[in-house]
Amino acid sequence: MIASFDIAIVGGGIVGTATAYQLQRAFPNSSLAILEKEKRLADHQTGNNSGVIHSGIYYKPGSYKAKNCVNGRRALVHFAKEHNISHDICGKVVAATDRSELPHLDTIYKRSQENGVEDVRMITAEEIREIEPHCAGIAGMHVGCTGIIDYRATTEKLAELVEASNEASKVFLGHEVLDIERHSDHNILITNRGKIQAKYVIFCGGLQADRLARKAEVKLDMSVLGFRGDYYTLSEQGRHKVKHLIYPVPNPKFPFLGVHFTRMVDGEVECGPNAVFVFKREGYKKTDFDIKDTLEAFGFPGTWKFFAKHWKYGLEEYRRAFSKKLFLQTLQRLIPDLQMEDLNEERAGVRAMALSEGGDMIDDFKIEYKDGCIHVLNAPSPAATACLAIGDEVRKMAENYFNLK
Repeated sequence: MIASFDIAIVGGGIVGTATAYQLQRAFPNSSLAILEKEKRLADHQTGNNSGVIHSGIYYKPGSYKAKNCVNGRRALVHFAKEHNISHDICGKVVAATDRSELPHLDTIYKRSQENGVEDVRMITAEEIREIEPHCAGIAGMHVGCTGIIDYRATTEKLAELVEASNEASKVFLGHEVLDIERHSDHNILITNRGKIQAKYVIFCGGLQADRLARKAEVKLDMSVLGFRGDYYTLSEQGRHKVKHLIYPVPNPKFPFLGVHFTRMVDGEVECGPNAVFVFKREGYKKTDFDIKDTLEAFGFPGTWKFFAKHWKYGLEEYRRAFSKKLFLQTLQRLIPDLQMEDLNEERAGVRAMALSEGGDMIDDFKIEYKDGCIHVLNAPSPAATACLAIGDEVRKMAENYFNLK
C-alpha cells in the first residue's frame, strides 16, 4: 500500500523543513511528508555552512534576498528563543584593510539602511580594535544584529514540530526521489525505498534542485554548480585573537563574501570558507570526483562563460585550497599576528550556485510553479537565515496554486 499525503516536501534541509513547518502551522489538518535522501536531516548545505545569522546588509534593496533575510532573521531569532536553540547575537565587524575598499564599505552601509537593518554603525580603526583587538582594519562597520546559531538543531526542531502538529505527517529519512509520476489529481514519488503519493509536491533540493526539476519535466535555463568551502579552526593558542565575527569587505566583482572569522556556538572559531569548483556536487574532499557531475557541469554552456569571466579568481581559490600558507596570508589581511600554528584544518561544506546560460550567477532566490509542483530552484546564502521567511513565501504560493483551505 502506498503512503498518501496532501503535500510532500522533497529535501530535508532547513528550507524544506521550514516550508513544511509554515504549511503545517497554516493548514494543521493537511498531512505533510518530508523526504530526505540522507540518513539525517540537514546533512549538506544546512549542516555544513558557517552557522551565521546574517543581518541583510549586503543585498540589493528590494530583492527577495534583502526582504527575506531581514524578516527571516527576526523570525529565526524568535524561534530560537522559543525553542531553546543554541544561538548568540554577538555582532560582527566588517573591516576594510585597504583604502580601495572604502567606497564599497560605504555602499554596504547605505544598503543596510535601505534594507532596514537595525543596530548598524560605521566605526573607526580605533573602534575596530576596541571590539576586536587583533583586527587590522582601517575603517569598518559594526553590525550588532548578526549572530550565530546551530542550524542543524534548528532543522531538526522544525521537523519535530511538523510531526507533533499532525499525527498523519511524517519525516522519511533515507528516501531518495528517483522519479516522479504525474497524474491528473496526484503525484507519485518513486524513491529508493518505495512509492509515496501526494496531491502536491514542493521541491527544496538544494544541490540537486535542477535535477529534481528536470525529473518533473520543468524546462530550465539554468544549472546548479557546486563550490566547496574549506574551513580551518583556530587552535587553543590562537582562539583569543577573535572575539566575535570578523568579515572582510567583499569584492563586488566576485560572487562570494571572502574568508572570514566566525566564533561558533560551541566556542570554536572557524576561518573560511574559500570557494572552489567541485567535480562532485556533494564532494567534501579536495580530491572527490564524479564523472556524471563533471560532464553535466561542463556540458552546460554557462559554466564555460562563468569560468572565462572569473578564471583569475578561480585559480587563486584553487591555489589557496591546496596551500595552508596562502590561506593564512589571506587571513592575515584581517589579523596580521595570526600564525601557522594557530590554524587547524577541520572540515568543508559545499554550496549550490545557480548559473544562467549566459554564465551569470543567479543572485536572488528563484522559486517557480509548474503542474501542481513548486520548485525552489535557487536558495543561496542567506537562505538558512531567511528559512522561515522563504517558507512563508512558499506557503503563500501553495495557498494560491494548490487552493489550500
